[in-house]
Amino acid sequence: MKEKKNEANLEELAKCQKQKEEYLAGWQRARADFLNYKKEEMERISGLMLYAHEEMILKVLPILDNFDLAKKKLPEDLKNDENVKGVLQIRAQIAEFLKNYGIEKIKTIGEKFDPNLHEAVEEDSETESKAEKNTIVEEVQKGYLIQNRVLRAAKVKVAK
Repeated sequence: MKEKKNEANLEELAKCQKQKEEYLAGWQRARADFLNYKKEEMERISGLMLYAHEEMILKVLPILDNFDLAKKKLPEDLKNDENVKGVLQIRAQIAEFLKNYGIEKIKTIGEKFDPNLHEAVEEDSETESKAEKNTIVEEVQKGYLIQNRVLRAAKVKVAK
């Protein structure tokens, strides 16, 4: 009788052990699924935030372009004026702001033309003797990358 009781207890113990292992494995899978979901959701939210930043940054870039154009066209006699320096400091602050959001300028002049980064707006045959073929000779509009992805392609003139 005692033997049957021990046998029944061992069977019950084995059954409980098997059930415990099933529950533990299920819990571990559920936990792993939850952690994967949480990671994917954080990546999705980061992507949405980046997209929201892109829209805002694309609206700021023309302002930066205008500052660059004004600086380029600035007469020599005004370059040392304190008021002009103050206005140009605003340009520097905007550039720093963009840098903090992971915005980088696309390298252009002297680089090989890359259709993934550059948009050729003109071919320059006059610089043929000076520059190698398909080399960028002039930047018409700056291009920018955001986290190594093109935000705005650089508009350039290419040696023919």
